[in-house]
Amino acid sequence: MKEEIVIAGFGGQGVLSMGKILAYSGLMEDKEVTWMPSYGPEQRGGTANVTVILSDSRISSPVLNTYDTAVVLNQQSLDKFESKVKPGGVLIYDSYGIHMPPARTDIRIYQIEAMEATFELKNAKAFNMIVLGALLKVKPMVSIESVIKALKKTLPERHHHLIPMNEEALKMGMSLIKE
Repeated sequence: MKEEIVIAGFGGQGVLSMGKILAYSGLMEDKEVTWMPSYGPEQRGGTANVTVILSDSRISSPVLNTYDTAVVLNQQSLDKFESKVKPGGVLIYDSYGIHMPPARTDIRIYQIEAMEATFELKNAKAFNMIVLGALLKVKPMVSIESVIKALKKTLPERHHHLIPMNEEALKMGMSLIKE
């Protein structure tokens, strides 16, 4: 198993932390992992993306030109990464802020209404966990249990009381994803 993923959106959407949690989850399952963030000087409000590779065997390079899976959370990211998904790959997008939806026919395209779901949860900070849940429903590369363990590792202890809400957001994302 080898999964090459890019997650992209605006700074402040939790793009980098989503990638970090996914990478930590892979480590919890003894996978080979790379995590390579990329963001502009603006951070919050600027564009950000992260490349994560999870594999059962050694990873030769963290630098990729094409991806098995792209998760895009804004129009700029869709414009940049839609063409970089390998034929037969997966593209997941949140429709909030997307005015021209993906058009490729040689990949599987999934939509998640994650921003809308944050209104229901009354917590905008759950956005990235909703999206991560959607990704793991389509591509179950790590278990929810590993994600919860990774949250315990990556969140400061003062925020551990938020882990049950994050678990709820993961499960919500799994139920909301649609092709």
